[in-house]
Order: sequence, then C-alpha cells, then structure tokens
Amino acid sequence: MLNITRLEIARQRRRLTAKALAELAGISQVTLSRVMKKIQKPDDATVDALINALGYPREFFFLDDVDMLDVKAASFRSLTTMTARERDGALSAGILAFELLAWVKAKFELPEPDLIDLGYERDPAKAARLVRQHWSIGEKPIGHLIKLLETKGIRVFSLSEDTKNVDAFSCWQRGDPFIFLNTLKSAERSRFDAAHELGHLVLHRHGGPQGREAENEANAFASAFLMPHDDLVAQIPYVTSADQIVRMKRRWGVSAVALAYRLNKLGRLTEWQYIQINRRYRVSEPNGISHERSSVWQMVLSELWKDGISKDHIARELNIPTGEIEALLFGLTGDTRKPSIVHSRPNLRVV
Repeated sequence: MLNITRLEIARQRRRLTAKALAELAGISQVTLSRVMKKIQKPDDATVDALINALGYPREFFFLDDVDMLDVKAASFRSLTTMTARERDGALSAGILAFELLAWVKAKFELPEPDLIDLGYERDPAKAARLVRQHWSIGEKPIGHLIKLLETKGIRVFSLSEDTKNVDAFSCWQRGDPFIFLNTLKSAERSRFDAAHELGHLVLHRHGGPQGREAENEANAFASAFLMPHDDLVAQIPYVTSADQIVRMKRRWGVSAVALAYRLNKLGRLTEWQYIQINRRYRVSEPNGISHERSSVWQMVLSELWKDGISKDHIARELNIPTGEIEALLFGLTGDTRKPSIVHSRPNLRVV
C-alpha cells in the first residue's frame, strides 16, 4: 500500500507545494488532498503519476513509516527568514539522514556521542569553556571543527539546499546528536554554524529558551568556543587596523566580522571600529580558508568502495535517488584513488 508519509517526504524534498505536485502529476488538487488525508485510496494510475512526478524509486513509497522530524525538535539558525518549503525541505533531508545513518551503523561502529548536558548553564561562554574542558582541548584553536565533532560522536551531514535562508540546523534522534550544514556558505560561516549548532545540542536539548533568546545563546557559545578568551587576548592585546583582523582571523578559522564582534564584546575593539569592519566585510570574506569536509563519511565510503559498494549501491539499498546521498555526504565519492587531506581521523571499525 502507498505510504502517504513517504509521499509527503518526497514532496517536501522536491520543495513542491501540493498544488505544484498535483499539476506535475496531472491530477486534481482535490484528488491529491483526499489521497494525502487518507480519505481516498488512489488507483494505480494516480500512484504511478505521483511517483513519476517526484522522481523517487517506486519502492521508496511502499516501505514502512520512518522517524519524522518535528520542526519543534530542530534548531534552525534562520527560522524567521526561511519559507515553509525551505524548512520542510531541510527537515525531510534530516529524515533521510536518519535512515542513512541506521544503514551505516549496521556495518560500522561509529564514535559514541560524548556530549555533556549543559541545559542548566545560563552563561554560554562558561558552557563553551566546560565543553572544551570535557574534551581536553584547552584554549588552543580548533584546526578542523567537523573532524572534532565527529570524533565526539556528532553525526555531521551536509545540506545542498539551493538557498541562503537555510544556514544549518541540529537535533537529537534516538540518542544521536545531528548537525546539518548548508554547503553554500563560506568556510568561515560554516564553521561558525557548526559551533552554533553544538551550542544548541548542549544547551537546549531539553527545551529551555526559544526563538531569539536561544539563538543569541548559541551565537555566544559559538563565539567563545571558537575564539577562547585567553588565547584571543594573548594574540590580540589591542587592535591596530582592519588588516590585523583580516590577518589574524585565520588563526581561529572565523570570519573577519565574527572576530571583530568577539573583540568588541571583550572590550578590545570600539563599537565604531566594529561597525566599519562589519560594513566592509559583511558580504565579501577576505583572506578566506578552505571548506572542511567530513572525515567519517570519507572513511565509510572508502571502506565500502574497497568492497565494490558505491553511492549508487547505497541509494538502491535505501530506495532513494543517488543525488540525495551526495547531498548529505558533502559530495564525497569514497574513491580512494583520490588523495585525502585528513591526517588524523576519528576511530571507525567495520562490524
């Protein structure tokens, strides 16, 4: 029997309104509405039309229900600016990631989650220090943030949403912490997004502040986590010029604006200086860094590649388009003939 939940997931992934799907399938909106509400059982012709319009393998629509992801359970950075279609498209990508992770965990032992619950802590900067202490990384800059998160059991996936309104989001699902990052963002912005979502995972797992208050807390956490106080003031005791900001920002892998904001909050940069730097570098990032990619997923794909298992094979196992696998795994191939830039990797064991 056609699984209406999966039909809805595919519609959301294609970012189609019900009206647009009905038009693509060549059926009436009334018919589609009755089918989606389970009032009317679709005939074979209607099922075929819907499947062809959505472009997912036929088997996908007849599998069991999946774990849904409620918008209230996900922390979005820019919920107020995104449309419902953008939001639902990202959430449905998360649902596919849950299924992909379950498939991978049946074959590999991934690092176990190692996060502390800081829902009681109202000072985000202190929370950032506590996480650093728990992970024994002191005050040093974090060279590869995604790799660090993955070694601590956080499941990091990419989002290939063709919109700047979806920055990133995070959630917990069956004991696993997830972070999803939009690959359209600059490398510096992506790192800050990842640290921001880490803040949500440790500060807001059980609810607490919502909306703008929660976002401000996660921003403050990310700023303190990426740019620890003692290291920052030791390296920049005072600011001499904007060029100094542009040069030094690479030490912490952050944007010029993020560094200027942090220095301003610490009293090392005047409000006027911060405004000038924000105006100058708000849109175009100077002295950029390279994008980070997943270490775990490259390792998983490389191991599978040795056994002749490709992304196409994984997609067939999950009955989803191969493009969805590529979109979630940073476009990695698993082809070991391509050199890897990662020298230190998370532990990974084949089951």
